[in-house]
Amino acid sequence: MALLSLIFDQFIKNIILLFMNFGQSITVINGFFNITLIGNTGAAFSILSSNTILLIIISIVVLNVLYFCFIKGKNLKKFEQVSYGLLAGGIMGNLVDRVVHMQVIDYLDFNIFGYNFPVFNLADILIIISMILIVIQIIKGDKNGVSSKSK
Repeated sequence: MALLSLIFDQFIKNIILLFMNFGQSITVINGFFNITLIGNTGAAFSILSSNTILLIIISIVVLNVLYFCFIKGKNLKKFEQVSYGLLAGGIMGNLVDRVVHMQVIDYLDFNIFGYNFPVFNLADILIIISMILIVIQIIKGDKNGVSSKSK
């Protein structure tokens, strides 16, 4: 799942880089959704802007922690495999951008009810979805533990 996520993320980014210039915006749904090519030298919402090397190191550390603490040697259920795969794929997608371009390639630009969200990419979506899935698994696991103790 991680490799597939990484490949799909990089494929989309490379297509956009091939056909667009930085700062260029293409309206997809007027007033709601644009494809806008920007580079982000920070993390989410431009946190730690211009700290590319630090963000590369953090990404590598997080990937190693994810692998050695949660994946290696574990008999993971399919749900966990998907969750961790999406997380690793998202992290790797943005890591490749930082190493190759010294910035993350962002392009999804939404305006909802007059609020123009920060531009983001598929890797960001994968990270968010994976975190939601991991929280669901934790909650589901806790409920199972509570219900089995009360029987």
